Amino acid sequence: MAADRQIKIPATYMRGGTSKGVFFRLDDLPEAARQPGAVRDAILLRALGSPDPYGKQIDGMGNASSSTSKSVILSRSTRPGHDVDYLFGQVSIDQPFVDWSGNCGNLSAAVGPCAIHMGLIDPARIPRNGEITIRIWQANIGKTIVAHVPIVDGQVQELGDFELDGVTFPAAEVRLEFLDPADEGEDGGAMFPTGKVVDRLDVPGVGSFDATLINAGIPTIFLNAADIGYTGRELQDAINSDEAALARFETIRAHGALKMGLIKELAEAATRQHTPKVAFVAPRSAYTASSGKQIGTGDTDLLVRAMSMGKLHHAMMGTAAVAIGTAAAVPGTLVNLAAGGGERQSVRFGHPSGTLRVGAEAKQVDGEWKVTKALMSRSARILMEGWIRVPGSCLSA
Repeated sequence: MAADRQIKIPATYMRGGTSKGVFFRLDDLPEAARQPGAVRDAILLRALGSPDPYGKQIDGMGNASSSTSKSVILSRSTRPGHDVDYLFGQVSIDQPFVDWSGNCGNLSAAVGPCAIHMGLIDPARIPRNGEITIRIWQANIGKTIVAHVPIVDGQVQELGDFELDGVTFPAAEVRLEFLDPADEGEDGGAMFPTGKVVDRLDVPGVGSFDATLINAGIPTIFLNAADIGYTGRELQDAINSDEAALARFETIRAHGALKMGLIKELAEAATRQHTPKVAFVAPRSAYTASSGKQIGTGDTDLLVRAMSMGKLHHAMMGTAAVAIGTAAAVPGTLVNLAAGGGERQSVRFGHPSGTLRVGAEAKQVDGEWKVTKALMSRSARILMEGWIRVPGSCLSA
C-alpha cells in the first residue's frame, strides 16, 4: 500500500474577538473542496485535528475548545453590494463533522482584515489612513455584516488600546453592524419562531421553564438562571465539570430546537451542535471574573452565561451577543426583564470573563418586532500565515 503524502494549502490563522480559527481563500482550496461536501469537511477536520477521542486536537490547529475549533472560507462576493462572501464551519472536536448551520460573530471581526490580507478587496479602496467599510455576505445565514476596519499607512491596524474582556492583550477596535440580524434559516421564519417573546418550554425529565426563543445573530434559547438552579455568576468549572448539568443543558437544547422548528426529531440535535445556543440570564450582581477582575453590580445591566458546543463558553459568542442585544431591545423578553425591562437601545452584560456592551435598534412592524441592526465592537489579529498541511487522503474522502 502506497504511503500517504501531505498536501499544503495556503491559510491564515487569526484571532477574531474571543475566538480564533483557520482562514482559507476559496480559490486556494483543492478543486474538490471548492464546493460543499465530504472533501471540504475532511480537509477542515484534519486541519483542526478532529475527530480526536482524547479531546485535545494535538495533531491539528484546534485548541480543544469550541472557541478555537473553527474554520472560515472567504471569497470575492458574487452578491451585489457586497465585498466578500464569508462561510463559517464549526469543527467538532471529538466527532467527525463540521457544523455549517450558523455564523461566528467573534470571527466576523476578522473577516474584513483577512479579506484585505488575502487580496480580496480592491487596493484602490483602501485609504492611506482612516477606515474602510467592508460589506460582508454571511453565507451560512444569508445576512449582511458591515465591518469598519481601521487603516494606518495603507495597512490594517491590528494593534491598539481597545480592550476586550476575554482577550489578554489590547488591540485595534473593529466596529461591526449586523444588519437585519434575525436568523431566518433555510426555510425562512420570524425572529420569534413561536410568535411569543416568552414561551413555556417543557423538557421531559428536566422540568418546565419560561424561555425566550429567538432567531437573531444565532438561534438562541434564553432561560432564567434561577429557574435552572444557577445565579448567573457561574464560571466555566462550575458547569463544565458537572456531567449531569451538561447532559441537562443538551436535553434542554434539543427540546428547544424542536420547539423553534430547527429540527423535526430530537435525534437531529446531535448532528446540529452549533445551533441553537442555550443561555441563562440573571439580574445584575457583583462577581469575580475568570481573570480575577472584580465586576461590580453597577458595571452591568444583567448577567448572561451561554453554552457553546456542549460547554459553558469562557466569555460570550459574538452571535449570542447579537441575540442578547436584540432580545434586550424587545420589551418583555427574559433578557429585557433581567435588565430591568422597558425600552433600551443598548445593554452591558456580564459574562465569565468580564463585560460587553451590545446595541440594537428595534421597532414594531404590523404587530411584529423587527430589529434593523445590532452593533458591537471586537478586535482581530493575524497570528500566523503560510500553509497548512493535511494528508492527501483527504482528497478522496
